[in-house]
Amino acid sequence: MEYTTLGKTGLTISRMGFGGIPIQKVDVPTVRTLMQALAEQGVNYIDTARGYTVSERYLGEALEGMRDKFVIATKSMARTKAAMEKDIETSLANLRTDHIDLYQVHNPSLKDLETVTAPGGALEALLEAKAAGKIGHIGLTAHMATVFERALDMDWVETVMFPYNIVETQGEALMHRCTEQNVGFIVMKPLAGGALEDATLALRFIRQNPDVSVVIPGMYSVDEVRQNLTAMEDASPLTAQELERIDAIRKELGTQFCRRCNYCQPCTAGIGISGIFVLEGYLQRYGLGDWAKARYAGMEKKAGDCIGCGACEARCPYQLPIREMLARCKAEFGA
Repeated sequence: MEYTTLGKTGLTISRMGFGGIPIQKVDVPTVRTLMQALAEQGVNYIDTARGYTVSERYLGEALEGMRDKFVIATKSMARTKAAMEKDIETSLANLRTDHIDLYQVHNPSLKDLETVTAPGGALEALLEAKAAGKIGHIGLTAHMATVFERALDMDWVETVMFPYNIVETQGEALMHRCTEQNVGFIVMKPLAGGALEDATLALRFIRQNPDVSVVIPGMYSVDEVRQNLTAMEDASPLTAQELERIDAIRKELGTQFCRRCNYCQPCTAGIGISGIFVLEGYLQRYGLGDWAKARYAGMEKKAGDCIGCGACEARCPYQLPIREMLARCKAEFGA
């Protein structure tokens, strides 16, 4: 396992970490097995969040007796001091620990950042918790480059988490600024929210960039851990065939695709928006059209149920034209 220093935090972490989103669909014994496998392989960075339903709690139970083997990072959508204080205490209780190594402001907009840093904002709670030893370091996660850029002008930001993958390279210049300013850079969405099928190629691509501190693919099986570790341990240059495949993927996907972050939810009409876009991918790209149509037919709410309110688009961090995309799916699936 290769290790690096997470920017100005000084934390020594593995180049590959563990993304805690998928464990929401398993159970504590499964997560315990995963944690044991990670410890055996030298993976020591774990990412979770207050917003990932049971993820913090499952990890807290699974890490009993192993807490000292891991660097734990979590995050909160709280914007005010009172709300952040409450979330920090909840995270500590869920994770069954007296300290959290990295606590991050989760996906703020530029306007949110004003609230976070104003008197009575969440930053006050984070700084007080850091002074009290409840958290070790403070970071920020972002989906928009404008927020990423603003974060690099804030001296309290020790790490930034941002999407980076084969088809989302818009942050590369800012990633290099992270290196220059000794800010740790954490890769989210290494598989573009599941849009990239070839996990090995996706991680090999990320592995080539020296500005990456750690990448956190979501995993819920030991087999996934092993596959991803194999990819990350391969430091050889990308082959001509791999570069050709990367170019083909970029042309195929473009940038207007769903990353399944689900910030668009809940839909006013009850549509499972990201689920429909996943089925569209199977219909168009993966040669599973009949399977996708059968699954779509079984959905209670379909693309044609969209009432055009636009609430989803206001919440989408990627500013996707969701209403247009749903209309396209309605035409493709016929409902």
